Order: sequence, then C-alpha cells, then structure tokens
Amino acid sequence: MPTHLADKQPMVGNLRRAYDQNRAILDNHDLEVDVTTAIIGTGNIGSSVARHLVQGGEPVVLAARDQSHAESLAAELGALASSASVGDAVSQAETVVMAVWLDTEKELISQLSDALVGKVVIDPTNPIGPDGHGGYTTTLPEGQSAASIVADLLPDGAHFVKAFGTLGADALGSAANRPSGRAVLFYATDDDAAAETVERLIRVAGFDPVKAGGIEAAGRLELMRGDLHQNGGLGGRLLNADEARASL
Repeated sequence: MPTHLADKQPMVGNLRRAYDQNRAILDNHDLEVDVTTAIIGTGNIGSSVARHLVQGGEPVVLAARDQSHAESLAAELGALASSASVGDAVSQAETVVMAVWLDTEKELISQLSDALVGKVVIDPTNPIGPDGHGGYTTTLPEGQSAASIVADLLPDGAHFVKAFGTLGADALGSAANRPSGRAVLFYATDDDAAAETVERLIRVAGFDPVKAGGIEAAGRLELMRGDLHQNGGLGGRLLNADEARASL
C-alpha cells in the first residue's frame, strides 16, 4: 500500500467510528421521540406527571372522564401534549399511567383489557377514601395493596409497575429537579421491561428512581400504611437516592 494511503488509514478509521457513534445517538433519539405516554386522569397526580414529562421532552396523550379537562391541559402544555378518548390514548401509547381512583382503574382495565396487552401499565393509585370526618382512610384490609388488585386484573402480556404515587400531591408537583438534589420516587415491579421504562420516565420527570422490590413490596409505597410513602411512614420527608436506598 502506498505510504500516503497507509498514513490516512487511522484517520479514516476514527472518522468512521465517530460517524457510527453519532448515528447511534441520533437513532436512539428518534426512538425516544416516537415513544408516547398516555396519562389517564388529569387530577393532581395526572396533571403533575404530564407537566413534568413534557418539560423533560416526553410526548404525552391525555384522557379524562370529562374530556374537556384533558383538552384544556393539553393546550396549556403545548406541542408535546395532545388529548384523546381513553381508548384512543391507550392505542397511541407504549406506556399508560392510570392516574385515577382505584375503583375507576378496575373498571378501565375491564374495558381496555385487550388494548393493554404489550403496554407498560403504571399504577400510582393509593387505596384511600373519605373517612366521613373530613379526612381520608384506607379502603383495603391489612395486607392487601391496590397494586396486588391491579396486577391480578391486568391481562397476560401487560407490563405492570407501581410508581408515581409515593409523594403527596404538592410535593409531586413542586419537587421535580429541586436545586438541593433530586428527590426519589420509589417504584415496585416484577417486570424488567416495566422497570426500564419507569426508571426512564421518572428521570425525565425530574426525580431519581429507586426500586423498592417486586409487587409484593408495593404496599410499602401506598397510603395509608406504606412506610415508603412521603405522607405515610416517611412523615412528610423527601429522600435523596442514598437515603432512599438506606430505608429499604
């Protein structure tokens, strides 16, 4: 090989590697942009999760019992947010956040069962209801979690994870990307695909993910008895990642 060509071989190899690396980054970016998260429910949890995801660059499609609420929130959030009926939102999305009361979630799973196959289903619900005295109480017996009920209702092929419900509404809305260091959102799942997805979404939303365990541990994340819920055993505290891991 002529000397002048041999001298250029390392440079050509470096250029090729740089091209391949940049191509991979662009391909991954394209894949991420194409992924849509459906958020069913636009109350305190649903609206906060939607805002955080959009601020992190994540497309969302919103649905609600009163569709005008979803349309209004989508218009507020801008180009990365859209609204649709519940069925259409689920069909458009790879991940579905069920930000509704437990009884409503049970009804939706029954109605949407086939459409949830292959989807990552995120359950942030807390099994609470009015106590008749202006406060709230748990609606489930000791030892039973909302997550265990939802997991039993979901069809085979759905990827289930408990997440986005471990902070009070005010903290969930205000603690994303806090200057003092990211607060933790705990999650629980037995599904690797669900874990990968929810960790990415938690980070996009401005928090750090920490796995509490499988679905058998999900009760620790729920009000009123959960020791890993901000307004349960944590006594109002927000934890960083080191503190969260130490609490497990």
